[in-house]
Amino acid sequence: MTEGVAHGQLAGLDQIDGVGRDGVRGGYSRHLWNDSDMQLRSWFVERAEQLGLAIEYDRNANIWAWWGAPGDDAIVTGSHLDSVPGGGAFDGPLGVVSALEAVAALKRDGFAPSRPFAILVFAEEEGSRFGVACLGSALMAGAISPDRVRALVDAEGQSYADAARRVGFDAAHIGRDEESLRRIGLFLELHVEQGRGLIELGSATAIASSILAHGRWTLTFRGQGNHAGATLMTDRDDPMVTAARAVLEIREAALAAPGARATVGRISAVPGGSNVIASTVTMTLDARAGSDDETRDLVADIAQRVGASEFEENSWSPEVAFDADLAARLQAALGGVPALPSGAGHDAGVLAAAVPTGMIFVRNPTGISHAPQEFAELDDCLEGIEALVTVLKGLL
Repeated sequence: MTEGVAHGQLAGLDQIDGVGRDGVRGGYSRHLWNDSDMQLRSWFVERAEQLGLAIEYDRNANIWAWWGAPGDDAIVTGSHLDSVPGGGAFDGPLGVVSALEAVAALKRDGFAPSRPFAILVFAEEEGSRFGVACLGSALMAGAISPDRVRALVDAEGQSYADAARRVGFDAAHIGRDEESLRRIGLFLELHVEQGRGLIELGSATAIASSILAHGRWTLTFRGQGNHAGATLMTDRDDPMVTAARAVLEIREAALAAPGARATVGRISAVPGGSNVIASTVTMTLDARAGSDDETRDLVADIAQRVGASEFEENSWSPEVAFDADLAARLQAALGGVPALPSGAGHDAGVLAAAVPTGMIFVRNPTGISHAPQEFAELDDCLEGIEALVTVLKGLL
């Protein structure tokens, strides 16, 4: 069993347990550059430096912790620290904590890497503040326009560029980072499973085979704002009614497409008064299916069904097939653990277009993610760390 683990929780998860707790939603709300995110970033730097790792910040606000001198063709592992609103304790932080624990175990064993190695913590994986997932990795890989990112605004109307400036980060140089990409020989991400696959397989760990194609859209419905008491029901042009029907149509469209998933996670009304008929209603749509074409077909069906005034694409992530050679090496090193597709997006999936990437999943006994009930048993977390140690020994 790996040393340095607290009873009941991994030591690192225990240390950050109180950071970003959400008293309204439950769970945690840790978003890029808010107070909790800044605390977590500082915590990671402190933990990494205690292990003798050297810290670097790249042009896209990602944090690197190097074991030895930085260099090209490095083995890189890590994940993210931010969360969805009211998220669980494991999504993201488990991968970061496990990477730190793996380094600690390797150092205790007297292991010395023969090639460059780093832990990488990505910025804004969940997209909860600025609406676009995997910003740190997407910028690095050149998958999103820097000008678009600088202009993104949060719920309070603050732009990415202004938010960066407030924490001392210069957003002028964000974008595709050839130096960082050249340094990554391969990237390996450990992550809690976000589903029931490992429960059904009876396995504590697995590797990822693929990621479903997915994207996010904003739907806008326009009507006529008016007085809630003075306007007869027959005289109304109420976009909230249209939006409500749209939610049901979105569900029906997804049910009609085998294996598809479609979610309306947020709805807002303008002007938002309790005694005012809305003039505008906006909602978010998250749509996913097995392939690019299936997802695009699903969204086209939804667009035809709902009749939104505007249907804007916010982000798009094509289907990802993880590097087959790396997957075979991982399975061989880990004794033939199962391979699972992922319905969730990950930084490893974004980087897969630029560098070889792979993932190790750790069982989630609730099957719940992006909610306070997300969980992983300590013994399974330890198996995940042991798997990461085994793989890193073979790669380094």
